[in-house]
Amino acid sequence: MSAGVRTVVLWCPDWPVLAACREHGIDPALPVALTEKGLVHSCSPAARRDGVTRGLRLREAQYRSTALAVLEYDAALDHRAFEPVVRGIEAIVPGVQVLRPGTLAMRARGPVRYYGGEDAAAWALLEAAAGLGVAGARVGIADGPFAAEQAARAAGTGRSVGAARATTGDPADPAPGRSPGAVLAVPPGDSAAFLAPLPVSLVADARTTTLLHRLGVRTLGEFAALPDDDVRRRFGAAGAFAHDRAAGRERSRVAPRTPPPDFEVEQHFEPPLERVDQLAFAFRVRAEEFIERMRAVRLVCTGIRVELDDERGGHSSRSWLHPQWFTPADVVDRVRWQLQGSGTADAGLEAAIVRLRIVPERVDSTGNHEEGLWGGGPDERVHHGLTRVQSMLGHEGVVTAAIGGGRMLADRQVLVPWGDRAPERAAAGAPWPGSLPALAPASVFRERLPVALVDAEAAPVAVDARGAISAPPASLAVGGGRAAPVRAWAGPWPVVERWWDADRARRVHRFQVVDHDGCAWLLVRDGEGWWAEARYD
Repeated sequence: MSAGVRTVVLWCPDWPVLAACREHGIDPALPVALTEKGLVHSCSPAARRDGVTRGLRLREAQYRSTALAVLEYDAALDHRAFEPVVRGIEAIVPGVQVLRPGTLAMRARGPVRYYGGEDAAAWALLEAAAGLGVAGARVGIADGPFAAEQAARAAGTGRSVGAARATTGDPADPAPGRSPGAVLAVPPGDSAAFLAPLPVSLVADARTTTLLHRLGVRTLGEFAALPDDDVRRRFGAAGAFAHDRAAGRERSRVAPRTPPPDFEVEQHFEPPLERVDQLAFAFRVRAEEFIERMRAVRLVCTGIRVELDDERGGHSSRSWLHPQWFTPADVVDRVRWQLQGSGTADAGLEAAIVRLRIVPERVDSTGNHEEGLWGGGPDERVHHGLTRVQSMLGHEGVVTAAIGGGRMLADRQVLVPWGDRAPERAAAGAPWPGSLPALAPASVFRERLPVALVDAEAAPVAVDARGAISAPPASLAVGGGRAAPVRAWAGPWPVVERWWDADRARRVHRFQVVDHDGCAWLLVRDGEGWWAEARYD
C-alpha cells in the first residue's frame, strides 16, 4: 500500500461562527447560530450544549436554546475574515492550501525540517494562529490531506482513535495556543487504521451512504475491506475515489495557492482620533496609496469595504460600491460618511478610532473602463455632477429609483443611494401572493390619499369579514375633491401579511374603480377607511 504525502492540516473549529461574531460584535462564548434557508448552518459550543445541531430548523433551535442569537450565514464573510489568518500562516509556512475557510493544509516536509520535527512545527502553527486571534485551533498530521483533517478534528476530543498519538507539548510552557491534546499525529503508514472506526458518510454522498448502510457497511474500515474491483463496478469512479480515501490511499496532494496581490491598506492612529475631519485628513495619503497599487497593475476598484476599530473595542464594517470606479477622494468620502452618519464633518465621535482598514471587494480591468475617443459624453458629465453633489450632501443625498419586492406598490418603490447596489432581481421577481399583476399603475402615491366611496344611498361602502362589499359603489371623491360618479368597478381582493404575528399582521382589500371621466383608480380598504394607492394614467 502506497502511503500519501505527509500533510499537516490546521483546523479552526466553528470558524463561521467566530467570523460572524467578530463582524457583529457578539461574544462567541454565547449561544449563537448561523442560519441558511431556515436551517442551522453552524452554531457555537454554547448552542450545542443547549441541543442545537447543524441542519435543525430555526424554530426548533430557538425552542431548545431560548437565549440563542441568530445570524444569517454569509459565505463571503467567511472567506474575507479568514484571509488575514491565511496570510499570517503563510508568513511562517509557505505553500498553504485553503481547503475551506477555517481549514488549511500544507506539506509537512518543509515545516518539519525548519522547526526540527512534526510536533515542533505543529506547535509553531498553533502559536501563530493564537497570535492571529484564533483560539482553540487544532493540528492534524497524517499521510494525505483527508486523513490529516480527520486527525485535526479528533485532536482535543480526549478520545484515542486508531494508531494516532496526541502530543500535549510542555505543560509548563505558557506560550499561546498550547492546549493539551491540540495536536494529533498519525504515524506514517497507519492512516487506514486511524480512519477505520470513522463513519462512512465522511467519504460518500448521502445516497451512497444509505446504500452502504443497507449492505451493513457503516465504518471506513468496513468500506475499505470491500474488493476494489467490486466497488468500482458498483459505484463508479466516485465510489473508487472514496474507497481509496477510506483505505488510506490518497492520491490528492496539497496544491499551494498563489497569494493574491495585496491591495488592502491599514492605518493605526496613535493617539486615537476623535474627529471625523481629522481622521479623513490623516488617511488621505493611504487612500492615494490604495488606488495607486491597483493602478500599477492596470486595475480599478468598483467596491470597497471600510473597517473601523475604536478604543472601546467596537468594530464597524460596511461595503461601499461605486457606479464607475473609486478615486482617492471617493475612498476618503466613504470613510467620512461611515464615520459621521447623520452628523457633520467636524463632529466628535462616540469613541476615538484606533484602526482603519480598506479592503477591495470588487476590481476590474482598466480596459473595461476606458473613456471613449471623444470623452465620456453626457453620461460622464452626469456621473461627475451627481458624485460632486453627493460628496457635499452625504451618502443618501443623491438617490436613484429601483424596483424591489413587496405586495403593496409603495413597498416596491426603493430609493438607492447613488453608487450602491440595487435590490436583487430575485427579490423583486419572487412570488408575492396578493401583489398586482402587470400592468402596474403609472402613478403611485407616496402618501395615500383619503377617498370617500359611497353607494346610491350616500352610505359609505364597507367590506365584511367574508370579503364582500355592502353595496355597489355609486360615487367617489379623492383627496377631498368633488364627488364623481362611478362608471365601473372590480374587487375587492384581500391582501394578508404576517398573519402569524398578531402585533404586526395587516389585512387590507384592494379595489379598482373607474370614474365618470374615464380615470381608473386603485383603492385600498383598511381599518381606517378607503385610500387611493395609485392611479392608472
